[in-house]
Amino acid sequence: MASVNKVILIGHLGADPEVRTTQGGQTVASLRIATTDAWTDKGGGRQERTEWHSVTVWGKTAENCGRFLAKGRQVYVEGRLQSREYQDKEGQTRKVWEVVADAVTFLGGEGGKGERQASAHGAGGGWGGATGNTSKGGYDDDPIPF
Repeated sequence: MASVNKVILIGHLGADPEVRTTQGGQTVASLRIATTDAWTDKGGGRQERTEWHSVTVWGKTAENCGRFLAKGRQVYVEGRLQSREYQDKEGQTRKVWEVVADAVTFLGGEGGKGERQASAHGAGGGWGGATGNTSKGGYDDDPIPF
């Protein structure tokens, strides 16, 4: 029987991407993305709840995230949920959940380092037709459809 592990997020960066290189020479970026749900409670008051998501991005997509994204920028992320364990400073084993991105599409212009919208796609391609596939190193001049 088949299974599916698919995560789709549209949210805003809570901090600039943290980009580093592994000992093996691979680029990795860590993103903190906020998504907010809003509703009206029974008393007519507006309520909100923000969830924070840890996203890991690899390779050329990670490089482009570091180059073009900044705190406040809206992004669309497709990927999979993955857990990992680590030892904290007190020697306790901790488990964290993170999204490993297959594709990151840059939305909106606010908070970004560049003036135009851009996409950074992994092997999974993109969404929404944003300008160009930066994993190939360039942009086209087609207008953004949203």
